[in-house]
Amino acid sequence: MPIIRASEIGGYLYCRRAWKYRKDGVESENQAELAAGTELHRQHGRKTLSAILLRTLGMILLLAAILTLVAYCTAQL
Repeated sequence: MPIIRASEIGGYLYCRRAWKYRKDGVESENQAELAAGTELHRQHGRKTLSAILLRTLGMILLLAAILTLVAYCTAQL
């Protein structure tokens, strides 16, 4: 009995014809659009990773500033 993956079920529910073509090994005619979409997703992934790293750096700098302020205030006592 073949294994049916969740992505296959989703593809079937989204478009039965496209699912059948993919199952039969028929290649899509819009290769340029697919390649452009793949590149767009890569760019978005890089931007997302960059945003996560910048946010993490910001949190580290904020924590360092708070710790410096606390050390300064306790030294003044």
